[in-house]
Amino acid sequence: MIFTVGGIKGGSGKSTIATNLTIWLSKQGFDVLLVDADEQETATKFTKWRERVTDGNSGYTATILTGDAVRQQVLKFKSKFDHIVIDTGGRDTTSQRAALFVSDVYIVPFNPRSFDLWTIADVENLVKEVRSIKPKELYAFSILNRADPKGSDNKDSAELLRESEVIKHIGPVIVGRKSFANTASNGLSVIEGNPVDEKAVHEISLLFSKIMSEIDVNFNVKNDV
Repeated sequence: MIFTVGGIKGGSGKSTIATNLTIWLSKQGFDVLLVDADEQETATKFTKWRERVTDGNSGYTATILTGDAVRQQVLKFKSKFDHIVIDTGGRDTTSQRAALFVSDVYIVPFNPRSFDLWTIADVENLVKEVRSIKPKELYAFSILNRADPKGSDNKDSAELLRESEVIKHIGPVIVGRKSFANTASNGLSVIEGNPVDEKAVHEISLLFSKIMSEIDVNFNVKNDV
């Protein structure tokens, strides 16, 4: 499957979701390609640091692609990898549209109580436009990321996202825990943290498992993740 993590506003934690999804998939035994299509190249910087701390054993392959090259090259890579994860920037760019054209799944993180939520209509229009010209189905999911551990804001935001008839909202909420930043600064995913943040691992693993279930990709999740 080809996954694009994107949106049209920055700061929602797209690279965090993309890198954690990449490593989570690789831990299931899949051969995964991470494509950095974001001009900020956060995923690339993460991967370079990860290669240093893992002695070159990142567990996945990474590359940088921009513009229409995203579509052209990803199609060439598709037969060589089990899954491809594309990290795009927080704008409606040529790179993101090219990624969506070849993707099976579009994951859009939103932050509760933020201007992100106001962009849902624009993201819906982007999805509808891509679907109208795309030769195969595009699943689109919204998720709540960097959320508060408690409070009504998460619920209110989720209810707003569930109103969309174009993008399906899926849980659980990914709480903005320090473990995500701490592990990322060490080139690791949250499932590799030491000490392990059990709540964060549970949330991210359950979210990814639900997405796989929605798109009918079945496999056994290892006990250690």
